[in-house]
Amino acid sequence: MKIQRIWSKALLCVAILCLMASPTAKISAAAPATNASVLWYKAPAATWEQQALPIGNGSLGGMIFGGIDREHVQFNEDTLWIGDERDTGSYQAFGDLFVDLADTREPAGLEESIRRDSSDQRDADTAVDEEVPSSQLRADPQSQPTESYRRALDISRGVHEIRYTQGDTTFTRTYFSSYPAQVMVLRFAADKPEAYTGRISLTDAHQGIVTAHENKLTVTGSLAGYVYSEKNPTDRKDSYGIVLNYEAQLMVLAEGGTIEASNGGISFTKCDNLILLLAAGTDYLNRRDKGWKGEHPHARIATHLAAAAEKSFDQLLAEHVQDHRNLFHRCSVDWGSTPEPIRQLPTDARLKRYKEGEDDPDLEELVFQYARYLMIGSSRPGNLPANLQGLWNNSNQPPWRSDYHTDVNVQMNYWFVDAANLSECFEPLADWFYSIRDVRRDETTAAFGTRGWITHAENGIFGGSTWKWSKGDAAWVAQNLWDHYAFTRDEHYLSERAYPIMKDLCEFWEDHLKKLPDGTLVSPDGFSPEHGPQEDGVSFDQQLVWDLFTNFIEASEILDTDEPFREKAASMRGRLLGPRIGSWGQLQEWMVDRDDPKDEHRHLSHMIAVYPGRQISPITTPELAEAAKVSMNARNDTSTGWSRAWKISIWARLHDGNRSYRILRSMLRSMIYDNLFNTHPPFQIDGNFGYAAGVCEMLLQSHMGQVHLLPALPDAWPNGSARGLRARGGLEVDLQWHDGRATRAVLNATVDGCHTLRAPEGQEIDGPVKIELKAGQVHEVKFKTRLEPESHHLPEW
Repeated sequence: MKIQRIWSKALLCVAILCLMASPTAKISAAAPATNASVLWYKAPAATWEQQALPIGNGSLGGMIFGGIDREHVQFNEDTLWIGDERDTGSYQAFGDLFVDLADTREPAGLEESIRRDSSDQRDADTAVDEEVPSSQLRADPQSQPTESYRRALDISRGVHEIRYTQGDTTFTRTYFSSYPAQVMVLRFAADKPEAYTGRISLTDAHQGIVTAHENKLTVTGSLAGYVYSEKNPTDRKDSYGIVLNYEAQLMVLAEGGTIEASNGGISFTKCDNLILLLAAGTDYLNRRDKGWKGEHPHARIATHLAAAAEKSFDQLLAEHVQDHRNLFHRCSVDWGSTPEPIRQLPTDARLKRYKEGEDDPDLEELVFQYARYLMIGSSRPGNLPANLQGLWNNSNQPPWRSDYHTDVNVQMNYWFVDAANLSECFEPLADWFYSIRDVRRDETTAAFGTRGWITHAENGIFGGSTWKWSKGDAAWVAQNLWDHYAFTRDEHYLSERAYPIMKDLCEFWEDHLKKLPDGTLVSPDGFSPEHGPQEDGVSFDQQLVWDLFTNFIEASEILDTDEPFREKAASMRGRLLGPRIGSWGQLQEWMVDRDDPKDEHRHLSHMIAVYPGRQISPITTPELAEAAKVSMNARNDTSTGWSRAWKISIWARLHDGNRSYRILRSMLRSMIYDNLFNTHPPFQIDGNFGYAAGVCEMLLQSHMGQVHLLPALPDAWPNGSARGLRARGGLEVDLQWHDGRATRAVLNATVDGCHTLRAPEGQEIDGPVKIELKAGQVHEVKFKTRLEPESHHLPEW
């Protein structure tokens, strides 16, 4: 592999992808400025959860600590799971990469000191999940003093960089996880020759065999015997019916000096530069008919490493940056400017100021874009969907299994993806949900004697599903599947993925719904996650079944199929128990009017009809929308991280931007760590993703059959712009506003379609409200002050 000492600036300047057909019609929006898209810190990370920084390519992720004399990269691979078709199991930690610098001694007792359940925790009932002590960040306490340390993550390029000076030598490390190359790349460079002497080692979280040969470290192992034991409701503690094999390979490439494999590690002496290439995988295959397993990953990993080693570092970097930017730079937001002295502060210092009450609109924007970065890093085509921690996990007994919780969490992960112009990142959710259909059907039929299927609230990659049945959950995920079609208008996807699932679920509910004496249909024996009684007609189920039937009917019409069943679904929808207003003006959570005005539970399950659904809206059902406000006021604005994120979107759907912003601000002040991870607590990535969904809903809505521009703009964002937001119907939308009023919008059609426009409150569209656009056509929207009160139109359902 050819290694360059000096990067080529030309290769780093990758052109931003232009998605609009007419550049002259677009709102001007340059690529984000450097300090608008960078998280940076003056010291190494001491903790995994709150300070380390993530990189990922959808399948291979790493958390970077940035130690000066010991670098620590905790890495994950998305298919490293335990479990089977009965039990959720859990996502697993993979291992750790350590690079000891300025010390060639083998790290004494490293394996014993590192953490967690590596030391024969196969059948333990308690998790061990300790951070690496901060003292271990320095392998040689006698090393030279360090100056000008900077640890930074540029989310616009997907590149992590560490820079510092010791003596007269400046050291630079550059890390990224490449989707095109399917490897993690770590480069250690310096401006003086012979700067690097030390040792490289890998640790494995499952007692795999570590071997060193020439310039490669290999970890090979099996997940046999590992179980998730914390609060496990099953009676099986010894093993799972499916056992995956795994492997990781690390290749070391040096310029100058020497490298030597010995005693399970690789030592390097007086090297000018080092490049480390890491790849990992399992034999998981998302095919039940193949037993969920394919070939051992060894050959595949070796092929990826060999191909990457044939390219220069600059080539690998350029390919990665272009791939990342093709997604990242599609969308940007700007609702204010933070003073430059504050923008130049380290991220943790800026966050501290914000938590003390200071304004920082650029930080608010950074958190939005950080969510997009995390999604690009944890959910790419061909991979598994983002789980409760995205891709990153440092424990074999992670909180809530780090699984696919379907009573809000995995849905929240994907609410924003299409709206924020990352449609490709949605594919893993649809592929995984489709792959588990037969497993779920078998258990559902055995438990309920119905056709179709549903899930429990906890779910794993093999279709195993534990804890308790949550009947509405599958319909809720199907809502995400429908929405992806609504944004993209991809009829092949609708036919091959979303529609078969929606029909399965409709069949379950046809068989399962209970008819009351007056003919009303209710879900029997349901519950409202994760509290309250278990009984008939719970709003959680009722609203989701209404949504499922509505989406199925539209899908059936679009595909021109299943007309008799479509008519049956329409009939059942018309007989469903609908939303009710209770004794204190609230939107009822249960069929029985028992809501407690002092109930502040984190779940907002009776608000699904407001968001992410479309059954209740101030536009079409103002009385129900007011009742929803009463319930939301009772729940108040505080709670866990993900719950606050959901509240941002609900209030945006109720057209109260100031309330949404108040919650957004409180979320950043109390539920965000220094590395900008959201905390439940502990760390859950759904809050990061839910925050981005809320921002999208504040600026643009399209769920009610109208493209509603700036529906919930807060007073705190009087001037601003957004570029590359997506609306349902295949539209990309650019927006500008000034003094709280829209000044210009540009619509770019990605498919043929007709669209109805809706102006912000107090304004009118200056021109046609209904437009028909062909794919590639651009339409500019102007505004004027509304002279007459706006009329509302009832839906045609």
